[in-house]
Amino acid sequence: MRDDLDHPVDLPDPPRRLVSLVPSLTEAVAGTGLLVGATDWCTHPADLEVTRVRGTKNPNVKAIVDLRPDLVLANKEENRELDVRRLREAGVPVWVTDIETVPQSLRSLERIFTEALRRDVPAWLVEADRSWSGPIPPPVARVAVPIWRDPWMVVGSHTFTGDLVARLGLHNVFADPEHNPGGERYPHVDLAELDRDDVDLVLLPDEPYVFTAEDGPEAFTRTPVRLVSGRLLTWYGPSLIEARELVLR
Repeated sequence: MRDDLDHPVDLPDPPRRLVSLVPSLTEAVAGTGLLVGATDWCTHPADLEVTRVRGTKNPNVKAIVDLRPDLVLANKEENRELDVRRLREAGVPVWVTDIETVPQSLRSLERIFTEALRRDVPAWLVEADRSWSGPIPPPVARVAVPIWRDPWMVVGSHTFTGDLVARLGLHNVFADPEHNPGGERYPHVDLAELDRDDVDLVLLPDEPYVFTAEDGPEAFTRTPVRLVSGRLLTWYGPSLIEARELVLR
């Protein structure tokens, strides 16, 4: 077997003990009953009771190895190559996902269940596949999606969130070469580039930066702002079912 980065993963038997280093993947596989470890940022499902192994960028490799997992789930963007390498050097198989679009997320999740875990595709994934399988609709509004402030950073090109936004019928202005000439995935921008007349709406998620009613909207004087769930905007997994209705809320 090979993961999304075409790295071989030696799994002679179906895994019985999993550690997930990605909140989206933690929620996706929680229902299998195989999880024994997850990061501090893995907040869904809310009643998940497993050993916590620190964060996505600084996992406790020794603690993970001590859990004796048959497989660790990771992601190219969210986790460091260094930590993946250290786990593999310790003899722990690691399955790394690579996700930049909604269709990629669906195929990647399907492979985790059918190839890595040797299980049937769960009902929520079948529903998500059906819900997101249509073509990208024509955009009805121009949006920007900040993910940080001081300095301001936004969703740019070739990101899962950008693709999800497009499939909701929204055009991410920072996916355009005009506003993101370097094609950066998460470019730094000035507030004036966000707060302007040709942006119809700014979506402020509550992660990774925790935008709130008191922290974020007050910076904008020209562009309408909407606070949204970061989980629905940036996670792949069961949240994709709810994310389909994100713009309607």
